[in-house]
This record gives sequence, C-alpha cells and structure tokens, in this order.
Amino acid sequence: MKRLLEAIKLRENGDLESANKIFIELACKYPNDPQVNYHCAWSYDVMGLEKEAVPYYERAIHLGLPNSDLKEAYLGLGSTYRTIGDYLKSEEVLEKGVELFNDNAIKTFLSMTKYNLGKHNEAMEILLELVSSTSNDKDIIKFSKAIHFYSDKLDQLW
Repeated sequence: MKRLLEAIKLRENGDLESANKIFIELACKYPNDPQVNYHCAWSYDVMGLEKEAVPYYERAIHLGLPNSDLKEAYLGLGSTYRTIGDYLKSEEVLEKGVELFNDNAIKTFLSMTKYNLGKHNEAMEILLELVSSTSNDKDIIKFSKAIHFYSDKLDQLW
C-alpha cells in the first residue's frame, strides 16, 4: 500500500504529525488492517500520545500481525499501558509477550512494570537474570553464575 509506505517514510524522517495524519486516515479507511493499526499506534506513541495509541495497538494485535511486528506491538502496548499507569494491563500484555517471544527487551519493560506494581523482588530477578545471561562485561561474566543463583534469593540469609 503506497500511502502506508509514504507515512512510514515521513515518520522515519521525523515528520511525525504528517505521518500521523496519514495513519489516521488509513485507519479510518482500512479499520481491519493490522499493519495500518499497528503503524497508527506507533505514530501516536512516538508523538507522546500514548492514550491515543492504545486502541490501535489492541486492534492490531487482535487482527493478527506477522510475528516480527507482533513482538513490537506487544512491547509497545505493554510499555504504553505502563506509562499511562495501567500497570496490571501492562503486566498482562508484557507477560504474554515474554511467553510468545522470550524477548529480552520485553522482559526489561516487564521488570519496570513489576517495579511499579511494588513487585520489587520479581523486577530485580528479571533484571539480574538478564544481566547474568546477556552481559559481555568481563567482570559480570566472571560472576554470572553467582548473580544468576542469587537473582531469586535476594531476601534469603545464610
């Protein structure tokens, strides 16, 4: 769809308002197109209009996106829910995203939501697991087994 590609190019070039207008127009014209809804959500998101992004993310996910975009939509929706203070929905969406994709970025956003929910131990466990399993830092690598071991035992005393 030529108009969709045009709007994506505008967004990539930083013309967010022009892109958003086209995405809204396309979403009205093609309300059942998951790609159009996804890009409309994304355009609202990058403009800092998170509340407006929510229904488009939800619709895009519901309508069925290809996995590459679906992963980003779960991250976007979960993060958006967090930024507007709907932590329970954020947790639900991000946990589903982790279940489907086992993606480290989604896990990181999930840890932020867990923190917001007061689930500090779960948030730290996620982050410590990520640090111990993904870091290239030689000092972290040296202690990665210990970091992993203690990640879910932060309150335990020996």
